[in-house]
Amino acid sequence: MSDSPSYKKIVVKVGSNVLTRDDGMLNVSRMAHIVEQITKLKREGVQVILVTSGAVAAGRAEVEPLKKLDMVSSRQLWSAVGQVKLINHYAELFQEQGVTIAQVLTTKENFGDRLHYLNMRNCMQTLLENEVIPVVNENDTISVTELMFTDNDELSGLIASMMDMEALVILSNVDGVYTASPDQPGSELIRIIHPNRSVEKISISTQKSNFGRGGMLTKYHIAAKLAGQGISVFIANGFKENILTDILHTSNQPAFTHFLPAAKKSSGVRKWLSHSDDFARGEVVINEGARSALLSDKAVSLLMIGISSVTGYFKEGDIVRIKDQEGNLLGLGKASFSSDEVMEEKGGKKTKPFIHYDYLYLI
Repeated sequence: MSDSPSYKKIVVKVGSNVLTRDDGMLNVSRMAHIVEQITKLKREGVQVILVTSGAVAAGRAEVEPLKKLDMVSSRQLWSAVGQVKLINHYAELFQEQGVTIAQVLTTKENFGDRLHYLNMRNCMQTLLENEVIPVVNENDTISVTELMFTDNDELSGLIASMMDMEALVILSNVDGVYTASPDQPGSELIRIIHPNRSVEKISISTQKSNFGRGGMLTKYHIAAKLAGQGISVFIANGFKENILTDILHTSNQPAFTHFLPAAKKSSGVRKWLSHSDDFARGEVVINEGARSALLSDKAVSLLMIGISSVTGYFKEGDIVRIKDQEGNLLGLGKASFSSDEVMEEKGGKKTKPFIHYDYLYLI
């Protein structure tokens, strides 16, 4: 091992299949090993945020519904029971290592509002500055299907982006991204994925995990987006001993997939916007002149004169989608005017831009 870790600010995401035994019970010994690795990194000066699955699986092993429940109600029951069990295990394991943790439960809605987003960012930054490890999970007890994260993979990506971390490590039940399904003959592990590599060139299994909601395709898209923002992403096998500490040191490298980061980092606002498609309140269609200007090498804002039509209702400060005449999504931005004002002024020469360049994210 090298003398010091290669990253000083990381998010570690641990999937349900890593933390759960075949019978649905929590694998406390594996949890303990992950805690030991995180503690070791913390002592080496690494700031770590842990995004953990496992609450629903833990609850499922604890309680059987007395009557048939729908999917949302079942998740609410199991997560409410299981979250207590999960965080208590983490608290005890970290306490044995002399480390204090804090529980952070969040929902997808918290990322859609800029003020909530910044408040959550400030909370986690304060925890890190006070040597407390944030342990983050989705609050399934109040989430509903439409507003759930695809998986905690998505949540971990949002956290890594929000906190301007250097790397995200996703611990799964396979070594990484393969050229085909890992159980197929001739399938090979892809060790390095360069920025902007197309997923169409890789045959990724769409199979979901036993206990989680996500799969490798979800992990790939999230990792590729983060890498494009300048954040390193690793997908690795959480069943392997010392996998986390080995990844962060230069020698004795285990098998994993590394998404190399783009050289240019996105601003904080653009990182927020890049993950905000689900929160868009409406959309505008722009003309060819505005499209050419936005896609040029120059830094330009979207002006009223470039807007052809408006769909949906939005207020000043809401997020809106930007599309071209062919219906292609070009980007997202923070509106400076309401949809009613845009309908009145579109095509006009209003001086103030509809979306200022600083609040514009182009895909």
